[in-house]
Amino acid sequence: MKKLKITEMNRLSPEEFKATSKLPLVVVLDNVRSLHNVGSVFRTGDAFLIEVVYLCGITSTPPHAEIHKTALGAENTVDWQYFEDTHIAVNQLKKAGYTVFAIEQAVGSTLLPELELNKENKYAVILGNEVKGVQQSVVDQCDGCIEIPQYGTKHSLNVSVTSGIIIWEFFKLIHNS
Repeated sequence: MKKLKITEMNRLSPEEFKATSKLPLVVVLDNVRSLHNVGSVFRTGDAFLIEVVYLCGITSTPPHAEIHKTALGAENTVDWQYFEDTHIAVNQLKKAGYTVFAIEQAVGSTLLPELELNKENKYAVILGNEVKGVQQSVVDQCDGCIEIPQYGTKHSLNVSVTSGIIIWEFFKLIHNS
């Protein structure tokens, strides 16, 4: 096997990216502290053509060198909006017809391998603070919770890892159905 060179990867230009049809998925970051996590969400969002990232509460916004360090420019291709309060972002999404899920361990959550999506619908997923998770009051606003099964001694994943798993799964279920 021969590794591909960057010139062989058929990458979209930023202009082509902006014009490309997007996955009907919004990623909401609820008080995410780590700028590296924020940058990683942008980069993964770029890879799988998500619509937009909502940055809420204490979550930092571009331009910022630490976001850029992991986003590698994806903060300039993936659309984003800032909301001082996550509840306002969720209300806006619901009014626009999105099905909103918190990514959280909760009573009655749907395990990720059991998730079924309708590719005709629009979705939003909320990822929470690195210590406290998604605010309970925000979980209460959601249409449901999605849980990534975990089997070891740690029952939490880094925000950037969680976003990668979730965005990839939504891409598979919506794009390939």
